[in-house]
Amino acid sequence: MERINLQQLLSDMQTNWTSIFAAAACGGGAFVLFVKWTNKQKIKKKILNARKRRDQSFQKAEQAVQQFKVTNPGFDKSSIVSLSLPELIQNLKEGSLQPDAVLHAFMEKALEVNSKLNCNTGMLMDSVDHLKDVNTQKKGLLYGVPISIKDNIGYKGHDSTCGVLCKLDQPAVMDSVVVAVLKRQGAIPFVKTNVPQGLLNYDCSNPIYGQSRNPINLQKTCGGSSGGEAALIGGGGSILGLGTDIGGSIRIPSAFCGICGFKPTSNRISLRGASSCNKGQKAVLSSLGPMARDVESLALCMRALLCQDMFTLDPTIPPIPFNQEVYESSEPLRIGYYENDDYFLPSPSMARAFRETKDLLERAGHTLVPFKPPRVFFSMTELAFRGVMADGAATLLSHLEGGPIDPCLRPQVAPYRLPDFVKKILSVVLKPFYPRMSASMDATRGVRSIPELWKKHTEIEEYIYDVLAEWRRLNVDVVLCPMLGPAYNFLYCGKLSSALSYTGIYNLLNLPAGVVPVSTVTEEDEAQLRQYKGNFGDVWDKLFVKAVQGGVGLPVAVQCVSLPWQDEMCLRFMREVEQLTAKNKLCKPH
Repeated sequence: MERINLQQLLSDMQTNWTSIFAAAACGGGAFVLFVKWTNKQKIKKKILNARKRRDQSFQKAEQAVQQFKVTNPGFDKSSIVSLSLPELIQNLKEGSLQPDAVLHAFMEKALEVNSKLNCNTGMLMDSVDHLKDVNTQKKGLLYGVPISIKDNIGYKGHDSTCGVLCKLDQPAVMDSVVVAVLKRQGAIPFVKTNVPQGLLNYDCSNPIYGQSRNPINLQKTCGGSSGGEAALIGGGGSILGLGTDIGGSIRIPSAFCGICGFKPTSNRISLRGASSCNKGQKAVLSSLGPMARDVESLALCMRALLCQDMFTLDPTIPPIPFNQEVYESSEPLRIGYYENDDYFLPSPSMARAFRETKDLLERAGHTLVPFKPPRVFFSMTELAFRGVMADGAATLLSHLEGGPIDPCLRPQVAPYRLPDFVKKILSVVLKPFYPRMSASMDATRGVRSIPELWKKHTEIEEYIYDVLAEWRRLNVDVVLCPMLGPAYNFLYCGKLSSALSYTGIYNLLNLPAGVVPVSTVTEEDEAQLRQYKGNFGDVWDKLFVKAVQGGVGLPVAVQCVSLPWQDEMCLRFMREVEQLTAKNKLCKPH
């Protein structure tokens, strides 16, 4: 009887413990779900608050514009926003236009453009208050000029989100150096513009502010990461803007939206106060530069920024003022050129635009010399891509934690999150069939140690000197090459890192580079696209066709490059391309 009772007791205890464990498991599961739900609600609230702040700034801007119209009945924005930057500056200096009228004109136009393109992240309403200070800076080179700035460029009291949740609700405590210099030159920063999540992507969408669109075709992306800037300027909502570029982030959106963009030599313009999701990476250097409708505006901005104020505020910047003599030179140039870098084959419209520009330059009396950066496959995968991913993308991924991943970034980020051994296996399996994809997969593993990182930096240094030696051997002044285009359909940028070779190489080499729109996609270009096979005929080449199809009428640009610190020479070359293109269009029968 006692034995039966003991067995019963043990059985009851087992049942009780099972029930306790089951209850604990259920409770634990419920707690986990509750925590996840709570976090989702916090994220949702954070995003909604950010959008609310943005929308409130739009409402305040609308009210300011309406109030200005009431007190200035003859106000007409169209006559102001249609001026070129030199014309606008001249009118402001002469007093035929006042800074308040110009600011309110561009505010109204920026709001109008944003309603179609979703390119702005907030109006800088203290710009209206800044008008009081502007009148004391009439000698400034940009007196009274409203300027748009990319989201990641610091402006006191406003977030620099980089499109990631962890940087929300962290307003800058002071202006970035470039914003401070612009203000001292009489300019009025008046709006911040949209970026892709994390900045390391050439689309323009993030979970906070959504997708920005192309001003020429709303079914296309405006490019990135300075995509909001390009869209706003291309749509006429800004006359001059500032972006940043680490692999084409100024040049790609500029080309996609039909405007001019310039990436200076890194550290020619201060990056102090510009936010990033990959700080500490030194293999591929970022640059801060201007974006505008024409080359003359880019040069004006560079001249304004390269002043004693910047050299004082950031003593790490070499005190080299803008060389107007080099920029205005009209001496014939010796121009290196290449149409295919053997890594990524240009689209038919890219290749045609390049060839037409090359012919125009030759007919104008310039000397054209074949030149190509050596070993582009190696430099892009082993130096540029592995260099940016040196930490295995850990820094970027840490900025994406705790929030949703934007659809435009998902395909790009997915491989970063794979275990190292899986990346290695995939790289080996892909190599015989898809060498580019294999090399890129392996590059996402980054570097394995500090000695390996130092070795990688040494390889980059040696590669730079190899390219410069070839440049000197051929004795070229500048280089002309194709520029990525036309603008992509949505959700392809994150799938096509292969297309960055024409832009990314010049960040690796730290050479100044700019883009000038020279043509538009024709029906013939579109027809030829059906025969496009690429250099490798792999998945990426097939995806590229899908990315750019339906591009008739979209702008196509070329890229101009010069030696380090010869930024003025690059701008001079860009101006030459721009003028020859304009002249050729006038000569063509309509």
